Amino acid sequence: MARKIIIDTDPGQDDALAILLALASPELDVLGIVAVAGNVPLPLTQNNSLKIAELAGKPETKVYAGACKPLIRPLVTAEEVHGRTGLDGPDLPEPVMKLHKQHGVDFIAETVLREEAGTVTLCVLGPLTNIALALNKAPEIASRIQEIVLMGGGFFEGGNITPTAEFNFYVDPEAAKVVYASGVPIVMMPLDVTHKVLTTAKRIEAFRSLGNKVGDACVAMLEFYERFDEEKYGTDGGPLHDPNVIAYLLKPELYSGRHCNVEIETASELCLGMSVIDWWGVTKRPKNAIVMRDVDHEGFFTLLTERIATL
Repeated sequence: MARKIIIDTDPGQDDALAILLALASPELDVLGIVAVAGNVPLPLTQNNSLKIAELAGKPETKVYAGACKPLIRPLVTAEEVHGRTGLDGPDLPEPVMKLHKQHGVDFIAETVLREEAGTVTLCVLGPLTNIALALNKAPEIASRIQEIVLMGGGFFEGGNITPTAEFNFYVDPEAAKVVYASGVPIVMMPLDVTHKVLTTAKRIEAFRSLGNKVGDACVAMLEFYERFDEEKYGTDGGPLHDPNVIAYLLKPELYSGRHCNVEIETASELCLGMSVIDWWGVTKRPKNAIVMRDVDHEGFFTLLTERIATL
């Protein structure tokens, strides 16, 4: 039976590839996509979510709008990485699909309560605002969520928006703190994993050779998106962060890590949004997340390319 997932996202080119991978995978039943403000403001992330569902040829996908700003802080965005629209690169048509009227936070809470306990996984690709709001509004969902698989944080790799913080956690550290304190099982894909998954020229060429509309759109997205990180890190290709969340659900054997305690810093000016990961077990704090550190990057790109070829 297909695994039921809700995708919470702020597209973003790497979010787009994650959504395409999920929609191309029969093992996953995408109950809905919920947009959140992050890489760009909410009006753009919700529109981009609709565009991606249409690009995948899945207009029946339910798309909802969630939070337009972090819990207590002003929104920080990343147009310098993702472009003015958040999906710069390909020329995707304006969507015909419409948003569902229900607020995304209510959709998350009601879906988890409606479905059998322990059968819904939340796949979180952006700031954790919607998830924290759902947990705050309906605390009873915490015991019913199968797990939260998220992209965020970093430890040995440091941060990518400040020296200590990864973007998703930095945008809404208070939301991340709520989620990590919730008791829901968490699987975490930090920068330590995603920086090992690089969109090299050879890998982009593999998408180009698919010869389909989706492959061509992926090439345009990746060629736009990687330029920022190539300049920053001096690498052939940039890290492809968010698809790791979906790839883990499809092939967990691609990843390895360990169960750790993770705390989120919300008070320090210098370390705001830092994920403090007790990798070596030096505290007695309870372990609350499986933190991934290594990935079979060749296996990851094989999976991603094979699935996108089917759309």
